[in-house]
Amino acid sequence: MRNKPPVLPFALVAALIVAVAFSDSPRLAAAETTASSAAIESLHDWMAKPRESRPELKDQAFAAAALSKDQAEKARQMLWDDHLAELRSTREKEWKDEAITIGSHTLRFKQRQFGDKPKEGWSLYISKHGGGNAPAEVNDQQWENQIRLYTPKEGLYLAPRAPTNTWNLWHEGHIDDLYDRLLEDAFAVADVNPNRVYLMGYSAGGDGVYQLAPRMADRWAAASMMAGHPNDASPLGLRNIGFAIHVGALDDGYNRNKVAGEWKQKLDDLHAADSKGYVHVVELHPGRGHWMEREDAVAVDWMAGFTRNPVPEKVVWKQAGTTHERFYWLAVPPKEAKGGSLAVVSREGQKIEVEKAEGVGHLVVMLNDAMLDLDKPVTITMKGRELFKGVVPRTIGSLQATIAGRGDPFLTFSGTATVTLEEKAR
Repeated sequence: MRNKPPVLPFALVAALIVAVAFSDSPRLAAAETTASSAAIESLHDWMAKPRESRPELKDQAFAAAALSKDQAEKARQMLWDDHLAELRSTREKEWKDEAITIGSHTLRFKQRQFGDKPKEGWSLYISKHGGGNAPAEVNDQQWENQIRLYTPKEGLYLAPRAPTNTWNLWHEGHIDDLYDRLLEDAFAVADVNPNRVYLMGYSAGGDGVYQLAPRMADRWAAASMMAGHPNDASPLGLRNIGFAIHVGALDDGYNRNKVAGEWKQKLDDLHAADSKGYVHVVELHPGRGHWMEREDAVAVDWMAGFTRNPVPEKVVWKQAGTTHERFYWLAVPPKEAKGGSLAVVSREGQKIEVEKAEGVGHLVVMLNDAMLDLDKPVTITMKGRELFKGVVPRTIGSLQATIAGRGDPFLTFSGTATVTLEEKAR
């Protein structure tokens, strides 16, 4: 389990889920409007201070004041612009240097540019090299090969160099944090469209796609696995992205061809049971072994047909051995992420249904006005049991916490509601 800074402080979350009572009293309504306007002014004053002099925003009274829809959008834009300014001042060098360091691990990368930048920003293709349990010079050669391997019609094509030379070089726990930072940098510095990010990899890089595509699915629009093996990965988290598998029909090393067929059946079954999810293609290339003579390159154009939906109507969150505290519009309180746990949650209108929960003690449901009407009551249920009902206030505290926790403009949420599912899972 990764030790990450708390994304949503539990005390703040608890305060944010208290429903705002709407009154028919004009005097009370006017007082609420005045308080909301004061919160925006207080945020402006807070942001005017030098960063090193700013007190913790979550501790400020104005951070918990209920906002209108328009005020929440104004606060979101202010906080996002402030966040971008900070990233651009501190991350531009590491992007230019093509090296990101967290702790003892450094992710180096090479990049190429194709086509013209769309007005919404570049697409980004992250392409992971093979090699694995080999001397550094072997993995370096694989890295040099990977940057030349695929050519999208439009986008930034980025080939990272694995920080280690281990067999599992692309799915060790430190990779997730490095990719989070890489994506933050790409959004802020390189003008990448967060809804058009694609993951791919060959051989050991394909092993990493099997692992990282489902456990970080809320980052990707689509992913393609070439000539790899899934080890202990689960496909459940792939519900809302496109997923391609390309393996040589003769590639029997580690049973790659056999396992690809097994995953095809798993994905077929998942799609049959959930027709709006698990869009996939699996191709075993006839007559090809571990090297597919670039026939797998068709995956690049296939992926380009997908754009991420950051707030899908249904989320299937299956935690892997490397855990996360957030996934799409769901989260768990700090230190409650548990490997192997499962949450299946769907939404329709003002109603949110926890369809399944295994090993989850508390679930944080993050909300914004793109998902539903936050001026009206929200109901959260599980198996006919009402877990929460009320108006979820929009607050600066929630906006700031979700921006700071991900750095993705499409994954910011103005309100949160925390529900208890299983006391024994804590």
